Amino acid sequence: MGLFGFFSKEKKESLDNGLAKTKESVFKKIQRAIVGKSKVDDEVLDNLEDALITSDVGVDTTLKIIKRLEERVARDKYVNTAELNKILKEEVVSLLNENDANNFTDSIVTKDGMPYVIMVVGVNGAGKTTTIGKLANQFKAAGKKVFIGAADTFRAAAVEQLEIWAQRADVTIVKQAMGADPASVAYDTLNSAVANKADVVLIDTAGRLHNKINLMNELSKIKRVMTKVIPDAPHEVLLVLDGSTGQNAFEQAKQFTKATEVNALALTKLDGTAKGGVVIGISDQFKIPVKYIGVGEKVTDLQLFDKEQFVDSLFK
Repeated sequence: MGLFGFFSKEKKESLDNGLAKTKESVFKKIQRAIVGKSKVDDEVLDNLEDALITSDVGVDTTLKIIKRLEERVARDKYVNTAELNKILKEEVVSLLNENDANNFTDSIVTKDGMPYVIMVVGVNGAGKTTTIGKLANQFKAAGKKVFIGAADTFRAAAVEQLEIWAQRADVTIVKQAMGADPASVAYDTLNSAVANKADVVLIDTAGRLHNKINLMNELSKIKRVMTKVIPDAPHEVLLVLDGSTGQNAFEQAKQFTKATEVNALALTKLDGTAKGGVVIGISDQFKIPVKYIGVGEKVTDLQLFDKEQFVDSLFK
């Protein structure tokens, strides 16, 4: 069993409940697309295209899905509307698997035995601090020694929130005074983590002005300074996106992936929105896998993203 456990019945229920608003919205739109039709024809596909686009799947990804469905209908000659959900699920999973052949694992083992370093980036309000807290809890519950670096030194609230999470999870937090150099905090955190034989280090970063060059330069500096302690750090640059912002999440992803070497994505707040389709679009459009999704308030509601389970739940 991995750090986050198997995809248990409890996690499946959590996923289903977290996607309830999106599922209801998507289901209604699909039903409208096929009303009065027994066979999947051009009109049904046009209506389905509208349904997917307005569910925040994104235009480019929707067009790919519709093209696949058209090919499937042409190949199978007669496809009835009762089969549409099953075919839709198969084609979406196939599309996502082509972009990212494997679902993420939760392995945090490094080649040299050094701590596994996760640098967390994203705009303020996306759920960065909460994601760090939930990860710290889950790693600690799996028996790992965890250090948190409070490198968002521009917001007192960020540091205070991290301290609460650190106390709750009983993990070590490294911080400095407000306004301190974020790279200095990251450097101190890694030094302490190495000295204390930590397994995982989570580094918070400032999230203001995601389209401003100074913040992006700051993120690059933090990365450079960390390599002085652990040469291949950070092992993961995790971009946290607020799933409830729909298409705005695409724009944030564009800005951050241009500026720093993001290699994993987390989409949060999916339980409070009907825009959960954005996960499919972002997973498809950016050649960076979605690693985590947030589907509720509980610590365990931050889940490793399983494409098949997600698509199955969404189009159930």
